[in-house]
Amino acid sequence: MRAVVQRVSRARVTVNDFVTGEIGLGLLVLVGVAHEDNETDAEYLAEKIAGLRIFEDEDGKMNRSVIDVGGSVLAVSQFTLYGDVRKGKRPSFDAAALPVEARRLYEMFVARIQALGLRCETGRFQEMMQVELVNEGPVTILLDSKKGF
Repeated sequence: MRAVVQRVSRARVTVNDFVTGEIGLGLLVLVGVAHEDNETDAEYLAEKIAGLRIFEDEDGKMNRSVIDVGGSVLAVSQFTLYGDVRKGKRPSFDAAALPVEARRLYEMFVARIQALGLRCETGRFQEMMQVELVNEGPVTILLDSKKGF
C-alpha cells in the first residue's frame, strides 16, 4: 500500500456537492492499494501514520504525532498512486488492486486508524471526489508498506 500524508490545518472531501468527510488539524492521507497488498500492509501503514512525528512541539521541532496533538485523519482512496508512466505518458494502473480487494483493505486501514483512537473521516470509494486542503508547512510524506521508498 502507498500513502501520501499531508499535515493540514483543515481538509475536506466533496462528492456531488455533498461533504463526505471534513477535518480540522490533522492528516490528509491519500491511500492506494496494490494487487499484492494484504492485511499486514494496511495495519503497517495505519500504525506508521498514526505515529508519524510531523507536528511541532513547543520548541518548534517535528516531534509530535497526530495522536499527540489531538488531530484527526481524512483518508481518501486513490488508485492513481499506482499509476506507472515509465513506458510513456499515459499511466498504466496494472499494479493497482481490483476494486473489491482495494475497498476491503482501504476499509481495514480506516478501521485500524480508528482503533488507534483517532477520528477518521473518509471520502467515497470509487467516486469522483473534490479534495480541498490547507497543507501546513507544507509537510508531505510518502509512505510505501513494501518500503519501496
